[in-house]
Amino acid sequence: MLTRREFIRTAALFALAPRILAEREREIWVNDVHSQLNRTHVRELLVPRTRDELAEIVRSASQKGLPISLSGCRHSMGAQQFATDSICIDTRSLDRVISFDQQRGLIEAEPGIQWPKLIRTYLAAQRDSAKQWGIAQKQTGADTFTLGGSLSSNVHGRGLAMKPLISNIESFTLINADGKLIRCSRDENQELFRAAIGGYGLFGLIDTVTLRLVPRQKLRRAVEIIRAGDLAKRFEERIAQRFLYGDFQFSVDEKSPDFLQRGVFSCYQPIDEREPIVAEKKLRDGDWLDLLRLAYTDREKAFTRYSDYYLSTNGQTYWSDTSQLSAYLPDYARKIREQIGGEQSSLIITEIYVPRADLSDFLAQAAELLRSNHTIAIYGTVRLIERDDESFLAWAKESYACIIFNLLTLHTSGGIEASARSFRGLIDLAIARGGSYYLTYHKFAKLEQVMACYPQFKQFLALKRKHDPTERFQSEWYRYYRKLFAS
Repeated sequence: MLTRREFIRTAALFALAPRILAEREREIWVNDVHSQLNRTHVRELLVPRTRDELAEIVRSASQKGLPISLSGCRHSMGAQQFATDSICIDTRSLDRVISFDQQRGLIEAEPGIQWPKLIRTYLAAQRDSAKQWGIAQKQTGADTFTLGGSLSSNVHGRGLAMKPLISNIESFTLINADGKLIRCSRDENQELFRAAIGGYGLFGLIDTVTLRLVPRQKLRRAVEIIRAGDLAKRFEERIAQRFLYGDFQFSVDEKSPDFLQRGVFSCYQPIDEREPIVAEKKLRDGDWLDLLRLAYTDREKAFTRYSDYYLSTNGQTYWSDTSQLSAYLPDYARKIREQIGGEQSSLIITEIYVPRADLSDFLAQAAELLRSNHTIAIYGTVRLIERDDESFLAWAKESYACIIFNLLTLHTSGGIEASARSFRGLIDLAIARGGSYYLTYHKFAKLEQVMACYPQFKQFLALKRKHDPTERFQSEWYRYYRKLFAS
């Protein structure tokens, strides 16, 4: 009789064996969920349900010399999750909380757990506790990110004085190309710790993540409509007043003089723990879809309706962790097309970083650029980030303002190139101010732009080959930049 480990190994090897009969002709295609512009053919799509299965799949693929790609919820748009003809591993079934140290505020979980389940689990464990722990930050705009994927992209939230997610990672375990488990922290395997966080899955499979939590707090939302010229000063004032979170969601009506210049400024201030939570007004999925449709068809009206809603929530109270949860419509592009017609399209995101003192000037020039390129922005926001001095491929090189643009992109060669041209123009505006951009959302930047913003990128590729000499872990993103830098 087979032992459990022998059974797992046999099952994994069978999963990687050539398919027979009808399955031999079966084709497997994957894509990202937001831009829908990364359709990729993979050899197999495997869904391990235990960490032992995960390790066995890696060992089996290595024995056969097959490349491995890693995917979670597939929100990254730069093709980091997929590699043509690879064994694509979907981690979403690896979603258990392993341990929760309520004395120190450390929670260990599998890489496929998504943020809502992580939050529900630790809240249930603390139901009778007077003092409770919660997450410091998560990415905004969607909740369906895996913890492993968030680590691999080194995400950030709306914190007014926070570094990226790496600052909240206590440690993690990594499965390398040999199937060996390696513990990484600031004290153990430091080089891998720095490389894998923000390393887009190229250094191995994340096996577990231990996250540092922070004390949960009650917050009050303060909302006002302000001009971009006042934004840097207002951010400073809110930080001095000990507000924890905040952002500025700007007008995207390119026909208005307020384009990128006027917006909803929402910040969250800690309040006494005895105050009640009052958050009666909340947008549902249908409300978000209506706002999104207006952003496509009447951007002036969309901003009015959105700002009126946010102003009506001024003074509402929230918990510091659950207030970061937000709605997301994964099939938004199809629903919008059904309502308003038109060619197939979607939104591509870019995130630009500039010194905070240059924010107002950057937004003014960005408005001119988008207008001159006839580029439609559907949504945009400004947040803050503190300097990341830990991750190897750090995107937060300084304490920046982060400007996020969602650009409407037609799924034609001309439509994609039009958005790419605007993205490159925005990156140039950032570089001129000593800024940078986020690698996660696209790979449209020119080589000289990548080198200006990430002068360590060539060393990053060398570091990947040092820790994965057979290049077992791959993606279309990696293959693109490997070729770009080889040239």
